[in-house]
Amino acid sequence: MTTVVIDYGAGNLRSAAKALSVAAADSNAGPVIVSDDPAAIRAADRLVLPGVGAFADCKRGLENRAGVLEALTEAVIAKGRPFLGICVGMQLMATIGVEYGSHPGLDWVKGKVVKLTPDDAGLKIPQMGWNDLALKTSHPVFAGLASGDHGYFVHSYHFRADDPASVLAEVDYGGPVTAVIGRDNLIGVQFHPEKSQKVGLRLLANFLAWKP
Repeated sequence: MTTVVIDYGAGNLRSAAKALSVAAADSNAGPVIVSDDPAAIRAADRLVLPGVGAFADCKRGLENRAGVLEALTEAVIAKGRPFLGICVGMQLMATIGVEYGSHPGLDWVKGKVVKLTPDDAGLKIPQMGWNDLALKTSHPVFAGLASGDHGYFVHSYHFRADDPASVLAEVDYGGPVTAVIGRDNLIGVQFHPEKSQKVGLRLLANFLAWKP
């Protein structure tokens, strides 16, 4: 089983791949490779899209790699391969993002990525640091995890899903903020599992074992 981390110039690409490799070694889940080769993406058993920075820049970076977006869509949507989006990689799953203008996303999970507006004026933007996860479902990627476990967040925008059932976990940051979204073979996490120590490695190992 091969997991491909999509290479489109994302800033957290190598750290995400390293954490996945650790999780894969612990669970005998097969190799993790970083690639922008459409053939490798089509052949992958699982796919991971990391991302940091602005929504539009990340979408543009993905589109500018020849054949990558088409191969990713074929593997994930047409073939149903398990997919994990991390941070902006998760946000790109939305219908639209409104960071520095209005920009179309992948439209894999209906919703909009909007600016964080916490009710508490004392909370800083971006949200940066640890926050307690509130799990809303018993999804397989949460095996061995529980509400109150911590994820590490760095973000100024968040995913507002059209369907509440798509929201699998939240955090409280001056109001509810989507931490994990998902449907079918798709999972997206707003926090950084590669920076979330044991919790992050457990989630990654669960993803590598997940059979939607």
